[in-house]
Amino acid sequence: MSKTINLLDIRNGQIKDLAGLDLSGMDLSGADLTGADLSGATLRTNLRGADLTGANLNNADCRNADLRGVILADIQAQNISLAGAFLAGSVLSHLDFTGVDFRGCDLRGATLIGTILLQADLSNTNLSGADLSQADLEEAVLNGAILRGTNFTNANLLCAQVEQAIMEGTILTNTCLDGTPLDN
Repeated sequence: MSKTINLLDIRNGQIKDLAGLDLSGMDLSGADLTGADLSGATLRTNLRGADLTGANLNNADCRNADLRGVILADIQAQNISLAGAFLAGSVLSHLDFTGVDFRGCDLRGATLIGTILLQADLSNTNLSGADLSQADLEEAVLNGAILRGTNFTNANLLCAQVEQAIMEGTILTNTCLDGTPLDN
């Protein structure tokens, strides 16, 4: 059972315990949510420019959320759903997104250096110009992804699915592609 908050404006404010709340449609842009407990929360909202450093986002529903410019350093993100989220230009380096649903996300120009994306679903995701150098994408699904100019230098794409992806200018220097047929 989720709790709902209506008509609360915390832009540029600071709140720590939002676990299990339904914050759909709210404007949380610029909010200071450092260390906040957002576990199990429904965050289908505007979080543009918010600071989520150290936040607990385990089991959070962030589908279709606007997360552009959000600070996501040192977050907990097990079982988070990011399908359809707007993460263009975001910095998601050195985070663990094992098994996360990124289907249809906008990750253009995002920085995912050293990010763990084991078995993550990145189907139909726009990763144009994204930096996934040193990322671990073992068994990830990239079917239908847009990978124009995407940097996979020193990345692990072992047994990844990359069917019908657009790979113009994709950088694959020293990339592990064992068991990954590149069907374009």
